[in-house]
Amino acid sequence: MNRIISAIAFAAEKHRNQRRKDAQASPYINHPIALANVLANEGGITDETVLIAAVLHDTLEDTDTSHEELMQCFGHEVAKIVAEVSDDKSLSKDERKRLQVELARHISEGAKLVKLADKICNLRDIVALPPADWDAPRKLEYFDWARRVVDEMRGVHPMLEALFDAVYGEAHTLA
Repeated sequence: MNRIISAIAFAAEKHRNQRRKDAQASPYINHPIALANVLANEGGITDETVLIAAVLHDTLEDTDTSHEELMQCFGHEVAKIVAEVSDDKSLSKDERKRLQVELARHISEGAKLVKLADKICNLRDIVALPPADWDAPRKLEYFDWARRVVDEMRGVHPMLEALFDAVYGEAHTLA
């Protein structure tokens, strides 16, 4: 439990000035906490390493956190999972999206769980609090891309996959 609290504090500090893209500009830290909540309380995941990685999943990609810093603070396994789910921001958005689909089947089970929770949370957020400048076609494009990523990871956790499918179905009808 103490390591998870440390990860939340670390992520809160790293994301302290970041906001989500929704019209309300929600605090960014809500997103990684939501991932851990989906994994633990909807998916029944108890693996501390996976839950910590969920809380930290965007720190490499979206903050000044280094891989070495994650390794030092949270260990090799957490840092490995976070690295597996992080996009290389030096690449174009289209290339990053293509690579997520292409690489999804090859990442570790822990990384698949984190990525699956991320897609669930992102779809839920787009349904409830979409980015202000996203029209229906843009939302549908995201939903369908997220489904392609998830389809590459099928078999890792049927309950979480069913949650994704439910929110995907709901999202598609509301877009």
